[in-house]
Amino acid sequence: MKLNEIKDNEGSRKSRLRIGRGIGSGMGKTGGRGGKGQTARSGVRIKGFEGGQMPLHRRLPKRGFNNIFRLDFNELTLERLQRALTAGKLDVSQPVTVEALVSAGVLRRVKDGVRLLGTGEITTKVDLVVDHATASAKAAVEALGGSVTVIEKPSAAAETA
Repeated sequence: MKLNEIKDNEGSRKSRLRIGRGIGSGMGKTGGRGGKGQTARSGVRIKGFEGGQMPLHRRLPKRGFNNIFRLDFNELTLERLQRALTAGKLDVSQPVTVEALVSAGVLRRVKDGVRLLGTGEITTKVDLVVDHATASAKAAVEALGGSVTVIEKPSAAAETA
């Protein structure tokens, strides 16, 4: 085989269909858009329109309330933290922050912060910097001589003032 003999497989390259180029092309006149009406036009189409019948999204009941200001925290249990400390993923001499947890692979990404939960047991003294901690988690860490620093975020009222 020579370089000048190399060619594509049969049928691997297909020329694009040129629409609206006469009746003989098979894609002339309406250009593949069918007949008249809204769907033949560009840019207008009623999403969810069911021919006059009440659309599904209006037939179903609406429930609850979605708070658009709700914060999404990473939840970190004491058990998971201890597993990472035992495996040597985290440096105990430095305070454990969100960035340290992400770089160690304990958390996947930084969301709106970290919430420390008291599930499981911890046996290593560690200093933590988190956005929120439950009372049981705080008590368990402080019982070993560690510390839990909760980051105080400025409230929305303070920002506007």
